[in-house]
Amino acid sequence: MDLQKMQGIADGIRQRVLAHTLANNGGYMSQACSAAELLGAMYGGVLNLAPVSEPINPPFFKGVPVVGTASVKEYLTGAQFHGAKGPNFDRFIISPAHYALVVYAALIETDRLREDGLDFFNKDGSTVELIGAEHSPGFETTTGSLAQAISQAGGIAIARKIRKESGKTWVFMSDGEFQEGQTWEAFQAAAFHKLDKLRVIVDVNQGQCDGPMDSVMSIEPLVGRVKAFGWSASVVDGHDLDAITQACALETGHPHVVLCYTDPVRGLPLLNERRPVLHYLRFKSKEEQAKYELAYKEMVK
Repeated sequence: MDLQKMQGIADGIRQRVLAHTLANNGGYMSQACSAAELLGAMYGGVLNLAPVSEPINPPFFKGVPVVGTASVKEYLTGAQFHGAKGPNFDRFIISPAHYALVVYAALIETDRLREDGLDFFNKDGSTVELIGAEHSPGFETTTGSLAQAISQAGGIAIARKIRKESGKTWVFMSDGEFQEGQTWEAFQAAAFHKLDKLRVIVDVNQGQCDGPMDSVMSIEPLVGRVKAFGWSASVVDGHDLDAITQACALETGHPHVVLCYTDPVRGLPLLNERRPVLHYLRFKSKEEQAKYELAYKEMVK
C-alpha cells in the first residue's frame, strides 16, 4: 500500500472541504477532519475497485424511477464512480449520507469525479446533493434516514456469497449509527449468515448532531458489543494509515469491523472553538470566517 499517496488524498479532502465551506458559508467540516484518512485509505488502495477511464461528469437528476410492467426505467445510481461491477471487484456502500461532501472530495482526489464536481453541489437539478442519495456520486443506495446501509450491504453480501464471488462488500459508517437499532439487527444477521466477506470501517469521532456521543447516548464499550454480535473487530487510530490498512487486510473468517477512533478537528485545530457541538460549520460572523480563511492558507502551504 502506498501510504504517502493515501495521505495526499486525505490532505486533499480536508483542503477541498474547507475551501468549499468558505465559499458557501457552510459544510460538514468536522467529518472531513475525522474521516480524511479513512477515505484516503479506502480510495487510495484498500478497495479493489474497477478503474474509470477518466473523471466522470456528474449527471443531472432525471426524476424518480419510472416503474414499467417489466422493468424500472431511467434508474440512476452513483455506483458508476466506483467503476464497473464484477465478481472480483469490491462494492463500497456509503452509510452516513451527510458525509457526501467528504466523499465527493475523495472522488475528485482519486480522479473519479471531475475537478469542478463541487461546483454542482446542492444546485437545483444536480445529483451532487448536500445529503447523498442513490444517484449521487459514489452512492450506490439511499441509506437514510440513517443506519440502513448495513442491512443493504448484508443483502448484497448474501447474494455475492451465493454466487461465489470473491470481491468484498464494504460499508463506511459513522459511530452515531450505533445508536440505531437497525444497525444491531443487521450485525446479528450478518454473523448468522457467516458473511465473512462483509467489512465495515467506522469513523468513531465520538460526536453526533446533538453533541458528544457520551452526553447523548453512550455506545461504549463498542468493540465488546460488536464482538458479542459475532463479528471480529480491530480498534485503530483513525489517522494512522499503516494501522488502518493492516486492519482492513485481516481475514478472520467472520464479518469484520474496523473501529477507527478519530479526532474531529484533525488538521484544523481552530474548530476546537466550536466544541462541544461540531456537526456542521456555518460562520457566525465575518470575523470568524476570516480566521478560517487564514487557517486554509496555512493548510495548503
